Amino acid sequence: MYKNFLGALLLGTIFFIACTKENQEQQTPIPLSVVQVKEQDVEDYEYYVADIQAVKNVEIRTKVAGFLEQIFVDEGKKVSKGQPLFKINDLEYKAEVATANANLQTATAEAHTAEIEVERVKLLVDKKVVSEVELKMAEAKWKASLAKVEEARAELQKAELKLSYTIIHAPFDGLIDRIPLKIGSLLQEGTLLTTISDNSYMYAYFKITENEYLEYMKKRQLDTSIKQQVVKLVLSNNSVYAHEGVIETLEGDFEGGSGSIAFRAKFPNPDRLLKHGATGKVLASKKIQKSILIPQKAVMEIQDKNYVFVLDKNNKTQLRSFIPLKRRENFYIVKSGLKVGEKIVVEGIQGLKEGVSINPKIISVDSLLAENL
Repeated sequence: MYKNFLGALLLGTIFFIACTKENQEQQTPIPLSVVQVKEQDVEDYEYYVADIQAVKNVEIRTKVAGFLEQIFVDEGKKVSKGQPLFKINDLEYKAEVATANANLQTATAEAHTAEIEVERVKLLVDKKVVSEVELKMAEAKWKASLAKVEEARAELQKAELKLSYTIIHAPFDGLIDRIPLKIGSLLQEGTLLTTISDNSYMYAYFKITENEYLEYMKKRQLDTSIKQQVVKLVLSNNSVYAHEGVIETLEGDFEGGSGSIAFRAKFPNPDRLLKHGATGKVLASKKIQKSILIPQKAVMEIQDKNYVFVLDKNNKTQLRSFIPLKRRENFYIVKSGLKVGEKIVVEGIQGLKEGVSINPKIISVDSLLAENL
């Protein structure tokens, strides 16, 4: 019995020492970094898929039929307004001009003869040799011959215009696209020869929701000094385009299916980096006032909910859920659940439990955001 008593005493002593050690460990505050929640204005941003187009992009088509005789430019080359691009064989159209010119000369001669006849009949009428009826008939013939002159002149202008269409010029400064046809190809009226793009400036079309549209218009109405909102362009390789653009205009109607409306932003393109038909994303920013921001590394996601460890007045941890307004790459913008002045643990949250005493090391939230934004 005495041995059993000593064994029980020994086990009790070991259990007491272990409990005392565990209790001491729990009472020793853990040094961890925390931030104090505060309100601040933050620059928020949104990405919108964009369709990039040149300010001018037109098809170059033939206005007359014929064989393609010459190509003066190469694909992808820059051209100037009025520069010759293509030449269609013009022998047929030169012959038409010559025929029209000859018809005009004939009609002009006939009109001149009719005019002389009118003068002659006038003299006879004055001498009472012929009646007034003869004069009216002569004048009518003269007027008819003058009409034939105008008709012949119009035919000549038409023939000359068709001849001018055999040389196709650049309508504006731009870049030539692919030229699918080669010299000797038979062209019909309206045949597509190439496309020319003026990409000195580029348009980026992107769609926003109706709520975003209403927010945008409200902002414009509240601040009349804002004339054009500045936006950025993110290219397909995720690099940010060097030049900023401005929102110029928007469509007149919302799309029935999606409920979205298209905006158009204009970007300078001095280096001709942007091409017609390219894709990218418009990056639009806006200021959210009195926002609460917390670093992403302070947040735990449990069953689609977001939690942080908040310190109570005794610097003990409490697990708190919050509702985010938006999530960015390295931080959250808080909608509700946290208050200004509260302290949040930002490091060592893995394995951390509620009720643990913390020796807080205060870190400026601005310094964390400067690293993460």
